[in-house]
Amino acid sequence: MSSRALRITLLALAVIGLGVASYLTYVHYAGIKPACTAGESCAKVQTSVYSTLAGVPVALIGLIGYIAIIGSLLAPEGENARLATMAFTLVGFGFSAYLTYRELFSIHAICEWCASSAVIMTVLAGLSTWRFLRGDTERASPGSAPSGGHGEPAAPLGSALLSTSVHPKRP
Repeated sequence: MSSRALRITLLALAVIGLGVASYLTYVHYAGIKPACTAGESCAKVQTSVYSTLAGVPVALIGLIGYIAIIGSLLAPEGENARLATMAFTLVGFGFSAYLTYRELFSIHAICEWCASSAVIMTVLAGLSTWRFLRGDTERASPGSAPSGGHGEPAAPLGSALLSTSVHPKRP
């Protein structure tokens, strides 16, 4: 998958996640029951003690998280932007895993909206980690200028160490 296609895929998933988190935030503040095909499971999860953290709805925390992910994906391409995206998605994945644990073992109900956000965050975390570790794979062909005219693209993580240990520089 090209670097551009991967970035667009991540962006599309983050926008879908933003939509889910926006809906759940709206439901929380409007005080209405979320649409749910699993009976009252979504309402049970949305009104549980675990639906807020220090008084802040977890849906709002998710909304802010998706905005941060989208912001990092819209930032100029580079190693720092890829690192930020990976960090945001890994934190989101960890938080989603904790909330899913609470749904299963404390609340004993599954919210399909929450589960869909957890799946989206899991895919985002996997793809953004892969994107960071592989570096920028959009390489210029031999003899041509580097892509975008902004210098040499970033190499995969650790490749500089590998190249100096395998082929030491000679005076």
